Amino acid sequence: MPSTYLDSAVFRDVFTTPAMRQVWSDENRTQKYLDFERALAVAQGRLKIIPQDAADEIARHCVLAEIDMAKLKEATERVGTPVMPVVQQLVKLCNGKLGEWVHWGATTQDVMDTATVLQIAESLDLIGAELDGICDGLAALAKKYRDTPMAGRSYLQQAVPITFGYKMATVLAGFERHRERLKQLKARVLVGEFGGAAGTLSSLGKDGLTCQAELMKELKLAPPAISWHTVRDTIAEAGTFLALVTGLCGKIALDVKLLMQTEIEEVYEPSAPGRGSSSTMPQKRNPVSSVFISAQNAIVKQHAGALLESMVQDHERSAGPWQIEWIVLPEIFMLAAGALAQTRFLVEGLQINDKNMTDNLTITNGLIMSEAVMMKLGDRMGRDHAHHHVAAIGREAAKSGRPLIELLAEDKEIAQYATRQDLEAMMRPANYLGVAGEMVDRVLAMRKS
Repeated sequence: MPSTYLDSAVFRDVFTTPAMRQVWSDENRTQKYLDFERALAVAQGRLKIIPQDAADEIARHCVLAEIDMAKLKEATERVGTPVMPVVQQLVKLCNGKLGEWVHWGATTQDVMDTATVLQIAESLDLIGAELDGICDGLAALAKKYRDTPMAGRSYLQQAVPITFGYKMATVLAGFERHRERLKQLKARVLVGEFGGAAGTLSSLGKDGLTCQAELMKELKLAPPAISWHTVRDTIAEAGTFLALVTGLCGKIALDVKLLMQTEIEEVYEPSAPGRGSSSTMPQKRNPVSSVFISAQNAIVKQHAGALLESMVQDHERSAGPWQIEWIVLPEIFMLAAGALAQTRFLVEGLQINDKNMTDNLTITNGLIMSEAVMMKLGDRMGRDHAHHHVAAIGREAAKSGRPLIELLAEDKEIAQYATRQDLEAMMRPANYLGVAGEMVDRVLAMRKS
């Protein structure tokens, strides 16, 4: 009976994706154990470490359909790990004594670690595809709204004008860095494990490294420079990478939630009949994807911390910390996949209210343009003096409710340096966007290089 939100028949495709759930399923995990045993037998038969007929017989039975999953469950509870029960079933499946060559020179952690790496490899392909989709969606928004002014916000208050394209390009740049990180970490993370009892491959003697190389070639993984049974930085790197990725998803989700507020309403999540509706308030259009992303991001970050804790392992084979990975690594990948899928859906269907963006630039009666006025006047009357003078006029404008332009135009000191026409030009948001457009162009150009 499903009991968590990741395997719930109701919630599972909200918090993760079917594809990622399949990667970390019991069935796929067990098949990866069998893939290891098959590859090991094939490699050892090729190197004449075990008889070729034994290698062929073992490889023939390394299919999930021949494994009794109920017996595997019962035996795992008794033994403490699932590999020996799988090996025992595989031995019995083989003809005669040929099964005695199963698992030759390997240890349980070799199989489980390598299976985990194979699952990570499949998972990272799924992660990469979602990153590509998110980047495409953000790039389209950045290009379309390159020159669309809106209020930039600092400490949740209006600061100076920016463009919506610029806002989208800032997170696009972050996701492009994540794509680069993904490429870089694969070389470090997609490395198999085969070291035997204490990592030295002593059971295979002089054939150890040759066998290891052939095994990894068969599995399409890189061979390790040295065994890593209790040095878990690569596993932790995969988890912390996903914490970085979902952190940026969370940033987007937070901004969307804030921009959907009734008093702002500059963007909306994709719409569909009934999406985001309230059980009691007919007018509500609540954020949905953004809420889920926020929750997924929070848990991924916590689980990444658990992976860092699991790095502190004793001697050459650990007693306890390794099992932390069994619990949190699948959830990290499943929750990250869910967050990425929700983020992709969000950016690909984001609805923009550029009219409200324009209208919201005027709600302070021009105070959002105070810096623009201060900087223009600063080179004529001194920056510090201009800052204090404009600030004082701004306070009066806020108190009286009068437009800032009116008070500036009435000020006798300012009149010595700027006409009303000059001031009106200073007060136009489109005239104070800096190099936002050029920055957008640079980010978009990075994608082509």
